[in-house]
Amino acid sequence: MALSVTKSESGEHLHSTFASRYVRSPVPKFRMPENSMPKEAAYQVINDELMLDGNPRLNLASFVTTWMEPECDKLMMDSINKNYVDMDEYPVTTELQNRCVNMIAHLFNAPVGDDEAAVGVGTVGSSEAIMLAGLAFKRKWQQKRKAQGKPYDKPNIVTGANVQVCWEKFARYFEVELKEVKLEEGYYVMDPVKAVEMVDENTICVAAILGSTLTGEFEDVKLLNELLTKKNEETGWDTPIHVDAASGGFIAPFLYPDLEWDFRLRLVKSINVSGHKYGLVYAGVGWVVWRTKDDLPDELVFHINYLGSDQPTFTLNFSKGSSQIIAQYYQFIRLGFEGYKDIISNCVENARVLREGLEKTGRFNIVSKEIGVPLVAFSLKDSSKHTVFEVAENLRRFGWIVPAYTMPANAEHVAVLRVVVREDFSRGLAERLVTNIMQVLKEIDSLPSRISTKAAHVTAATGETPEGEHDGKLHKKSVRETEEEITQYWRRFAEARRAGAC
Repeated sequence: MALSVTKSESGEHLHSTFASRYVRSPVPKFRMPENSMPKEAAYQVINDELMLDGNPRLNLASFVTTWMEPECDKLMMDSINKNYVDMDEYPVTTELQNRCVNMIAHLFNAPVGDDEAAVGVGTVGSSEAIMLAGLAFKRKWQQKRKAQGKPYDKPNIVTGANVQVCWEKFARYFEVELKEVKLEEGYYVMDPVKAVEMVDENTICVAAILGSTLTGEFEDVKLLNELLTKKNEETGWDTPIHVDAASGGFIAPFLYPDLEWDFRLRLVKSINVSGHKYGLVYAGVGWVVWRTKDDLPDELVFHINYLGSDQPTFTLNFSKGSSQIIAQYYQFIRLGFEGYKDIISNCVENARVLREGLEKTGRFNIVSKEIGVPLVAFSLKDSSKHTVFEVAENLRRFGWIVPAYTMPANAEHVAVLRVVVREDFSRGLAERLVTNIMQVLKEIDSLPSRISTKAAHVTAATGETPEGEHDGKLHKKSVRETEEEITQYWRRFAEARRAGAC
């Protein structure tokens, strides 16, 4: 979705160097050309521009899979013209989706018998999966409230402030209050005790995260289940749990099989997982699975027949490509449990190499945990002269895209860098990244501090100084207050550099 259009210094036309072999007229950027052009020219015009994109393998901000085997690439291209939703025309693709749903349900220990079919659906990433799960919870809650003759116009969801933005989207789009458990320095996931305290009769579910985007940490779903079970017994409510396992759903079953977070816990009614993350499929495919058929209200499932037969559908969009569904099935049968375990174990090992390399520099605090998603989140021990945002900015010179960000409320003053370790991030790349980080630190250490410059900008913007007279009284800001101001400035600076698209 384009939010803004930025016109470059070169004007409103594209001037492609090599496409001049085919056409000499410039191509308009923001209007459709009046005339056609040779296919070779169209390819070259676009290819020239795409050369300025980053290298996906060096994009360490993303959890999304950037490499698959050539055989799977071919399967995807062979099926790219199939609209998955036309189940009557493409029954085999539909069958493959159903097999994937059942494999995932069994992986998550759903109470499904050998002769039963699991309840779930393929989605466009975990964002759609969360929307569907949230709608199911909202509708179930509304049905019960109506039957009881109670108000049903103020539903809420309890979750941590570390949730991914898709939860905020669900709350805003579908008019559900999002009650967030605030974070604190050193504890960057939802506190189950505080979460249960926030639950009331209008709570449609508590959402726990298996693999926080911020630090990769797994939330304690088992403790949440115990505390919520006790509160339900005391109040007569039946508040359920949804597990957002977008990142961790294809990690925990293979590396931590004894960890109880899934359908082994009675209150867990639905789970979403991203096939395009550690499910090892290109963007974008996600999955949502329900505990039983009763947890998905029938009224949310539509039945259509104008494609040739009666077809049940529960999606937010109607048209969807078949490629990612087929790719997910390929990965499941190609790798099996053993293959997934080997790949994820290797990711964890490479994350360890990176973490130890960063620790040896003596310059960073490791914020992420060893158990969780294979990523490394780290902050500068000393940010009095330079910030993590400077480090991230300078790493781009080597091709690395490493995100720098501040934590949510109430830990906004903590700023970190994060490296996601995917299958294609090798040990060699981990060692090279550490080397490049050391180069960046050495270079910025030799430069004048930007902190004083940015502090001056903060002063100009706010009218306040780190030390000065306010309301007739001498006020000296603490080091932490000053760092918070500088961090906020850098966050605004970084956000201002982003393109206006989502």
